[in-house]
Amino acid sequence: MSEAIIILTEEPLTSVDVGNITDLYGPGDDVELVLLVPSDTKRNLFVDVIDQLTMLDLPGALREFREQPDAQARLLEAQDILALSLAALAEGGARASGAVAEGDAVASLVAKVTDTGARQAVVVTRPHAVADTFRQDWAHQAQRKLGLPVLHLYSDSGFIGDS
Repeated sequence: MSEAIIILTEEPLTSVDVGNITDLYGPGDDVELVLLVPSDTKRNLFVDVIDQLTMLDLPGALREFREQPDAQARLLEAQDILALSLAALAEGGARASGAVAEGDAVASLVAKVTDTGARQAVVVTRPHAVADTFRQDWAHQAQRKLGLPVLHLYSDSGFIGDS
């Protein structure tokens, strides 16, 4: 019987992300990766602007003020992220499946970990200075609910969040 690793991501996985994730298990391990992409990240405008400013990304901060996409556009974007991420995992030789998570992202991760009896949960996000600093990021939230360590990887980097 294969073991599952549940991955929650808000960004399309890159080859760097795939390498970081597949390094979590050995070549002889029977592991299936289960990917979840939320259709609504429920981000806060004020917090997002501060995040961009802390990264010295003034254009990014200004982009946060544009009109936010509707539910259908967010769903289509999540489906695109899922397809790109599954393709990247397949290219990296990983056995993976996935779905778009409806509703709360952390609740979806916790439910999937519980349902599958997964051995590990991984959250892949871009850095979020405010949420990460105050331990309100998805990895910390999931860790509190699961009572298990949750690995927090920053997208397209080798950096690990403090969870």
